[in-house]
Amino acid sequence: MASQLSSKRAPGTETLMDVDYVLVYRFAKTGKEAAMQKFEKLIQALTRVGLSTEVRNGSNHSLLIFVKAASDEYLYGEVYRSRMKDWLNGVRTAAPDKEIHLALDGDPMCISERLRIVFQLITNPREEGGAGITPREGEWQEVETVFALHDHEYNRGWIKRWATTYILDIKDLDEIRDRFGEKVAFYFAFMQAFFMALAAIAAFGVSAWAIFGNFSPTYGLVNSLLCVGFVEYWKFQQQELAIRWGVKGVSSIEIKRKDFVGEKVVRDRLTGQETHIFSAPKRMQRQLLQIPFVIAASLALGTVIATCFGIEIFISEVYNGPFKTWLVYLPTIIITTFQPVVIGVLTELATRLNSFENYESEGEYEAAMTQKIFVLNFITSYLPIMLTAFVYVPFGRHIVPYLDIFSLTVRPFADNEKQFTAPTAAQFTINPDRLKKQMIYFAVTAQIVGQVLEVVLPYVKHEGFSWYKKYQSKRAARKSGRTLEEVSASDHPEEQAFLQRVRQEAELDIYDVTVDMREVVVQFGYLALFSIIWPVTSLSFLINDWIEMRTDAVKICIESQRPTPMRSDGIGPWLNSLEFLAWTGSITTAAIAYLFSNGGMGPDGTPKNLSGWTLMVTIFFSEHAYLFVRYVVRYAITQLDSPGRQKERQEKYLVRKRYLEEALGEQAASLGQPQDGLASLQNVNRRTLEEEARASSLQGAAAARIEKRFWLRQRSWEETVEVGSRLIAAVAVPENKKMSDTASASRTGKLASSFIP
Repeated sequence: MASQLSSKRAPGTETLMDVDYVLVYRFAKTGKEAAMQKFEKLIQALTRVGLSTEVRNGSNHSLLIFVKAASDEYLYGEVYRSRMKDWLNGVRTAAPDKEIHLALDGDPMCISERLRIVFQLITNPREEGGAGITPREGEWQEVETVFALHDHEYNRGWIKRWATTYILDIKDLDEIRDRFGEKVAFYFAFMQAFFMALAAIAAFGVSAWAIFGNFSPTYGLVNSLLCVGFVEYWKFQQQELAIRWGVKGVSSIEIKRKDFVGEKVVRDRLTGQETHIFSAPKRMQRQLLQIPFVIAASLALGTVIATCFGIEIFISEVYNGPFKTWLVYLPTIIITTFQPVVIGVLTELATRLNSFENYESEGEYEAAMTQKIFVLNFITSYLPIMLTAFVYVPFGRHIVPYLDIFSLTVRPFADNEKQFTAPTAAQFTINPDRLKKQMIYFAVTAQIVGQVLEVVLPYVKHEGFSWYKKYQSKRAARKSGRTLEEVSASDHPEEQAFLQRVRQEAELDIYDVTVDMREVVVQFGYLALFSIIWPVTSLSFLINDWIEMRTDAVKICIESQRPTPMRSDGIGPWLNSLEFLAWTGSITTAAIAYLFSNGGMGPDGTPKNLSGWTLMVTIFFSEHAYLFVRYVVRYAITQLDSPGRQKERQEKYLVRKRYLEEALGEQAASLGQPQDGLASLQNVNRRTLEEEARASSLQGAAAARIEKRFWLRQRSWEETVEVGSRLIAAVAVPENKKMSDTASASRTGKLASSFIP
């Protein structure tokens, strides 16, 4: 089928032309002379690191620079150096074979490894052997992007297979790793593991919902246990995959940040190398600014969310005038208008703060940035439900009478003041279904909206940016006084289809796996923290995640540029976020189970019906139960054996055996070592003894050490046996004498026992 489809397409659309990467060089805002000088400098930098280049006309005042390794031998050498570096840093348990070709024959290079090595040649700093090209930064402002080309024939087959595949097996994950790198593969592996966990939780959740209804303590307990078990299982599975893919501990190989600014230069006392350092106390002082950042983010986002929350309650439960059906959407309009602006400002502030903290490696920078983004996601995702569960439900009667401050939002539409007058505490009754409806929105409606936006929004952005680039190109053409010719006018006929495809891919967005990872972590938070409200939540997430994995595959293959293969030994700092959410879920689940223990209706809005001590004790025992269960599960998982651990032990054994054989010889490492030692001792003969005696006499008696004379008494194993035999014979009792002494002692014993009454 794939061959039939490919035969109908124009020649050139199915081939990659042996291209590794494409660089887009855009000069719409650069003068002619400067653009030519910078282009020459770019080509020289690429050639200097062993890359071949070809240039073709791009679109909208841009050039397409095609790059590949100048020779296979050079590329093999770079791959070998990379693997040797991994071994020296403990990522690989065994050193590569000394012969490069033998090393690559035994462990062939996959597509993702080739692309990663070439990408490092392009982007790594010059002192690390790269060209130092950083798109849109510094001296490379005209370099818009660096991307690899999609293999469309493979992508079509991949999407087609996934459309009919329900569960991903290890071969599917290996295939993703070989094509797109470990970082993307770990995301899909995590999604698959979470999908399987959701299947178990959904089966129990639907049953619990049918039997116990909402707010079931039984479901809350089982759900918390399964969430804890999933996090601990994923740690184990993550390590297994890291061993399988040869990237265990790869995060320890620090990639220097180009923006790192050293405080001073010091010389390492052990290696003698000069390194730039930034003092830890000074960085810690800067990290303390995260505290006011969290407070500011909580206040800013909390104010927007709480205000919209209050307006929504006032309109839906207090206002009783015209246009109420439409005015209930006012809070949604407000929050969709202002919240993205506030998040954008806070994200920019988080980025600046992260840069100010001046991390030395990319891994540290990414981990710190993930923590800051997680804080923003936690507030925006979970605060609305928390306000309903822990503010509106227990304290609703005391809060609603003060919500008349929001009457300004409906005053222009009301006929009289009675329509927006807040009721008294005695008159107001809370809406017991409000929390459940809110959870259903986040579990179902929000997931559907997110899927639609994930498909539609990239298309809208692509069209918008394409229009803007065309506008820039037309403007530059008018300034130069030239007419804008068709882009493909200078294309060779046999390259037209290929170049048209490349120009289309150059306009696509860059795929960021962190965005997809953030979505699934937020989803896990809803499951761990609030699914007790509506136990069918897990079923909704199960269906959504099956679709999500397929839409993510489509997004990678069609809507985005091909991801640059990046190595990773797991999901990185998101694992800490999962642990935090599982711990927080043990607290919120216990609190909600207590608040709604009266048949699922919850308090009537009066806090006097709640016992603070009972709530605190419930939370205390729930948290400690979480810690105990986590310890038990973690210990049980560590006792399990696995193919990954067996492989690691086998590789370590083979390494030790090889080094032993190289150091002592194959015979010393074999089971016949005692015989070899015996044979070597037989080499001691009369000649060697005479030579050593002559040397000892030349040194003189005074020079001979007592320790040396001690070891000269017996010079062979035969002499040791002979001397030992003489010593035994001198003191040992003969066998016949020993037997007669034993018989005499026996008779004496019997005679003595006859006198004992």
